[in-house]
Amino acid sequence: MCTTSIETLYRIFRSCKGVTTDSRNCPAGSLFFALKGENFDGNTFAAKALEAGCAYAVVDSPEHMPAGDTRYLLVDDSLQTLQQLARLHRRTLGIPLLGITGTNGKTTTKELIAAVLSEHINVLYTQGNLNNHIGVPLTLLGMKPEHQLAVVEMGASHPGDIRELVEIAEPNYGLITNVGKAHLQGFGSFEGVVRTKGELYDYLRRKGGCTVFLNDDDPHLKAIATGLQTVCYGNRQGLYVSGHATACSPFLSFEWQAAGQTAAQKVQTQLIGAYNLPNALAAVTIGRYFGIGPARINHALENYVPRNNRSQLKRTGSNTLIVDAYNANPTSMQAALENFRNMQAENKMLILGDMRELGADSHAEHCRIVEYMQECGFTNVRLVGAEFTATGADYPCYPDAKALIDELKKAKPTGQTILIKGSNSMQLATVAEYL
Repeated sequence: MCTTSIETLYRIFRSCKGVTTDSRNCPAGSLFFALKGENFDGNTFAAKALEAGCAYAVVDSPEHMPAGDTRYLLVDDSLQTLQQLARLHRRTLGIPLLGITGTNGKTTTKELIAAVLSEHINVLYTQGNLNNHIGVPLTLLGMKPEHQLAVVEMGASHPGDIRELVEIAEPNYGLITNVGKAHLQGFGSFEGVVRTKGELYDYLRRKGGCTVFLNDDDPHLKAIATGLQTVCYGNRQGLYVSGHATACSPFLSFEWQAAGQTAAQKVQTQLIGAYNLPNALAAVTIGRYFGIGPARINHALENYVPRNNRSQLKRTGSNTLIVDAYNANPTSMQAALENFRNMQAENKMLILGDMRELGADSHAEHCRIVEYMQECGFTNVRLVGAEFTATGADYPCYPDAKALIDELKKAKPTGQTILIKGSNSMQLATVAEYL
């Protein structure tokens, strides 16, 4: 049985109304890709996708193709074909593309950049955190001729992940937000994190003629940016964009100034945490580079509201919550604690959950966070998860979010300002409704 060539598939794709990999979400006239996972085989859902409205189904198992049904398109590997199709589409349209990666803040930075650029440019950008080997191709396949620029987020948990994604997306511009201790189980070490994030720089260096937006305050990034054309931002005066925080109780206010300008711009954001300053400065820098005026940059940053439990401020009838429960690693956890310590608020309380995927370093890193909490002087603390429990910390510990919720039902705190932070798998966001 003959497989479908990528050229034929691209012609079919151009006639369709989008791409889907989920048989539960099949817009009429779309193209379904049957992908395989650890616990599922998308080929078994191809017929359901066609019944639900898809025009065609790309499959890599002939046994799931009814004889004579031309809506089934056979390929050798559905995932590889999805990636090849995305790269071909990206090359065909040739739209400038900015690739973003980093340990912390990449999703927020991507959203801020998109908000700023959208003031004057038609931007395609990654929705949510669709930043892996499936999400990046799906983002690229959403590219339209009317788009003027693409902003594509790239995530990684193992060496080689970024290399794979840049070969698909082929960026012209690059931004690494920072490098820190995360996914150490996959990367093996902090040096492994730096090397993997640096795969973006490696690609741009090989490609030539590309520009990197560089956080001048991060020595690790400066060390691996040699031989690249850089546009720098940070605290130091004289950079393409320089800036500093002016307040952060609880929302970040900051001033920024472009090189050659005498007047500083003042911005009041709806972002919590001084650790968001580099993310905002990156958005300012990229906005300036692509011709967005200061007033529009400021407008976009001031009106951006974080979502998805990423440093969200929530006021209940009883407490003020800072919900930062989407992700956690030693670097982001310490930054959040430092910011919370400096925040002007009474009756501070911590609810912290385990940091996942730290491998052999996990116990030591959780102990360091406990030591830092003690150094900061926090006393009203609740810890959730086996890793924090294993530290022997002299704070109330709970095996999971449900156990903490059961306790909160009996005795809910009131009048507190509460930081809730932990890895998404700890499900700490579910605790908020009981506070």
